[in-house]
Amino acid sequence: MKKIIALLLAGLMVFSLAACGKSGTVSEEDAESVANEIIAAGEAVLDEVLAMANEDVANVTEAGKLVVGITDFEPMDYQDGGEWIGFDADMAKAFAESLGVEVEFVEIEWDNKVLELDSGAIDCVWNGMTLNDEVMAAMDCSNAYCNNAQIVIVPKDKADDYQTEESVKGLVFAVEAGSVGAEAAEALGAEKVEVTNQAATLMEVKAGTADAAIIDSLMAAAMVGEGTSYEDLAYTVKLTTEEYGVGFRKGSDLVEKLNQFFKEAYADGSMQECAETYGIQAALIAQ
Repeated sequence: MKKIIALLLAGLMVFSLAACGKSGTVSEEDAESVANEIIAAGEAVLDEVLAMANEDVANVTEAGKLVVGITDFEPMDYQDGGEWIGFDADMAKAFAESLGVEVEFVEIEWDNKVLELDSGAIDCVWNGMTLNDEVMAAMDCSNAYCNNAQIVIVPKDKADDYQTEESVKGLVFAVEAGSVGAEAAEALGAEKVEVTNQAATLMEVKAGTADAAIIDSLMAAAMVGEGTSYEDLAYTVKLTTEEYGVGFRKGSDLVEKLNQFFKEAYADGSMQECAETYGIQAALIAQ
């Protein structure tokens, strides 16, 4: 994939130089010719990308590993003693095993997830990813497997003051860059501070550098409140409802494989057992 992109960029440079010529100017005829050549080159690259995506299962099998893009997001993907665990991490391991390969987890910047996927750096995005219009336009996604919501997190001693959507509009929110939480803050018309992952939003609130955070309800249940790392924080207003899915490159034949795996894991009860391990069984969607 990287080689294809490099070739395309090189081709575009050649076309541009040819069009400019010695005079450094571009005639209308030359410009139209260059535009047509660029379109043709782009279509050829797209065909090649789609052909490669249709061979993702074979490519993963040949490589002997499934490369999964994630962030630190308890209870879906997080580290314990240097090992990635969580509902998504454990299911990804089981899926890789069903393909006869190992799994490799790669931490990504959430805002760059599509770029990471399309460049071939990762094979899928499996990290409590909301199936919104933007994601589904950029990726081929699995069936939804989990329900979720975006909720507001505030200091516990101020929770009573922020029980409605209207009451939180004037707050400064810490949000994960490129996330649905960031979109929710924008929908409120609120000021936001963007950080690299959802866990970091809680640090901002605890440190007092943001008034509140907007994070996934599943993360809030695992990390906020009594008995958690953030006992002095509380969750209040639910801003959205949504569903999680796994993202692959457009045209990827891994999508069908994963949907079938989900059905089998739900039928034999292993998916429910994994959900219970991480306390998300109430959010699980039947397959």
